[in-house]
Amino acid sequence: MSKALIIIDVQNDYFENGALELVNPIPASENAKKLLDHFRKENLPVVHVQHASPEGVPFFVPGSKGVEIHDNVKPAEGEKVITKHYPNSFRDTDLLEYLQSKGVTEVVLTGMMTHMCVDAGTRAAFDYGFDCTVIGDACATKDLEIKGAQVKAADVQTAFLAALEFFYAKIQTTDEYLTA
Repeated sequence: MSKALIIIDVQNDYFENGALELVNPIPASENAKKLLDHFRKENLPVVHVQHASPEGVPFFVPGSKGVEIHDNVKPAEGEKVITKHYPNSFRDTDLLEYLQSKGVTEVVLTGMMTHMCVDAGTRAAFDYGFDCTVIGDACATKDLEIKGAQVKAADVQTAFLAALEFFYAKIQTTDEYLTA
């Protein structure tokens, strides 16, 4: 079984002073870096997913500093970078073909906006037949609101990880994954 690390949207706009700041993006990106270092050391495939927004959207503007992948997980020369325009990293990209070309059967997912892009990418990966592991503490999200009700980021994170673990993925911490 071959595995790959997928780092989803760890981009500057999600960090302090970014256009769409998340809660605790630094610790999540530092954990993603630990996983990235592990996969590089083991010479396993790494995929960096970078979201670029269409014209008129105020974040991930092509050519801006905000769209750039954060320094904590900067791609190394030769690592695959996929640009996407939807929450699902597989939609209208060559991610599926790339993973298949490498013989990947298991994906380890990290990244930004647990409730949106990590969720969508994990569900799609599972639907394409991959065994999925999401590293919960290498992901970040934000406070949400629905019909005047406020939902704290910690609750959003817990709810989405719990939903993914119910059927789609194994959920682990960085330490659990690296010491297994």
